[in-house]
Amino acid sequence: MENRNQRKNGAILSYISILVNTLIQLLYTPYLVRMLGQSEYGLYSLVSSIIGYLTILDLGFGNAIVVYTSRYIAQKKYEEEKKLHGMFSIIFIMLGIIATILGLILFFNIDSIFKSTMSVKEIQKAKIMILILTFNLAITFPFSIYSSIISAYERFTFQKIMAILNSLLKPLLMIPLLFLGYKSITMSLVITIVNVIVLFSNYLFCRKKLKIKIKFRGIDKVLFKTILGYSIWLFLTEIVDKVNWSVDQVILGIVCGTTQVSIYSLATSFNTLFINLSTAISSIFLPKMSKMISTNASDKELTDEFIKVGRIQFYIMFLVTTGFILFGKDFFILWVGKKYVTSYYVTLCLVVPAFFSLIQNVGLSIMQAKNKYKFKAILTSCMAIFNVIISVFLAKKLGAVGTALGTTFVLLLCNTLIINIYYYNVIKLDVIKFWKVIGKMAINYILPVLVILALMHLMKFIGLVKLLIFGSIYTILFILITYFINMNNYEKKIVKSFYKKILRR
Repeated sequence: MENRNQRKNGAILSYISILVNTLIQLLYTPYLVRMLGQSEYGLYSLVSSIIGYLTILDLGFGNAIVVYTSRYIAQKKYEEEKKLHGMFSIIFIMLGIIATILGLILFFNIDSIFKSTMSVKEIQKAKIMILILTFNLAITFPFSIYSSIISAYERFTFQKIMAILNSLLKPLLMIPLLFLGYKSITMSLVITIVNVIVLFSNYLFCRKKLKIKIKFRGIDKVLFKTILGYSIWLFLTEIVDKVNWSVDQVILGIVCGTTQVSIYSLATSFNTLFINLSTAISSIFLPKMSKMISTNASDKELTDEFIKVGRIQFYIMFLVTTGFILFGKDFFILWVGKKYVTSYYVTLCLVVPAFFSLIQNVGLSIMQAKNKYKFKAILTSCMAIFNVIISVFLAKKLGAVGTALGTTFVLLLCNTLIINIYYYNVIKLDVIKFWKVIGKMAINYILPVLVILALMHLMKFIGLVKLLIFGSIYTILFILITYFINMNNYEKKIVKSFYKKILRR
């Protein structure tokens, strides 16, 4: 019961976190772009993207800790759990050292990589930011084990509260500093300081609240080999995800310069929010899926869970996707000006194809818990190679939109079509039933879309007035159809329970 409440609270707090991040994007990002300037904002985004590649050095061990800790908790193997944590503490310290070395190698070679598209001043700033963010990463690795432990123990309330504080602290500290004239280098410092605070808080929570005791017994070679066989495919998938979501910015930095990077970066910030809307629910189900599989849950039980969570994700993702298609262009013009309208088309290329895979995110948790990630890792690796090749070609022709189109193709082919075939034949999830359920719900939303299109044709509002009036009408129609036509009794019960909690408070 406690874990169920933690999952429910975690989901609610995840959406609060997303709301906070959305407001930050809406209010803080235009100020940030204006204060930094288009070129420096692109420079900061580029450096962050490059350093972000080093996070894949965790080799998928973060998820492995969650899965194996969850299994040990379910099986009451507490001594094995302590040894597991001790082994990974040593491993993550080593990974932190490797990340530092790679960051320094990048520092000494940044001139030769970007000398054709960056000025001397931009390269000097990039070097300083690389040093700061490399230090940030070196500290993150040894302490990241505690975040995984908190997830395995399903203490999502604390975890999500820390995520909200993390999101709030960065702009609250940076706004006055930007006003005083500090720019991207100071921003890197602030991000590092806030990250250290969060990491230390996770450590204290594990030690004081969860009473986690770590036993250092060196590296258990048999256990490590078993876990490596599980995590290596997660690691490969992480590499692919980094390529598919981040390589476009690097390609644009090399081929087109920082202006196109800034256009693409605004699109990816929205795409990140879009992905987070989906993972807000699915990310908290990995421990549960691991425990269900370790206790021999049937394929039907897993399919029922897959559909149950997918339905809830669909409501949220469909509203956001269709809303963005209808109103996104006007929003971008109002938000950051006409010079960034291209960011709307880039966002469409990323968001629309991603919708189909993101409402099935729990399927990935089931794959991880079943140790069946090998196929997805190999498949997406092949697609990533093609994505890089086609993105380089399209970047020269179409800039930011071109690189996004390469990613669109990969998402539709790999993460939608082929992965569903694999779900059905190997993971034994009834995806035919899943898409029948989703299709029946989607048809019911044709009416509000047609109503809004007709109203926008007849009533020529512009700017903020257009967004507020038509956005509100569409949202209200969507909510009414969702509750009275699409929702089943279980979903209505969740809504009523949440509504009663608000009234009591």
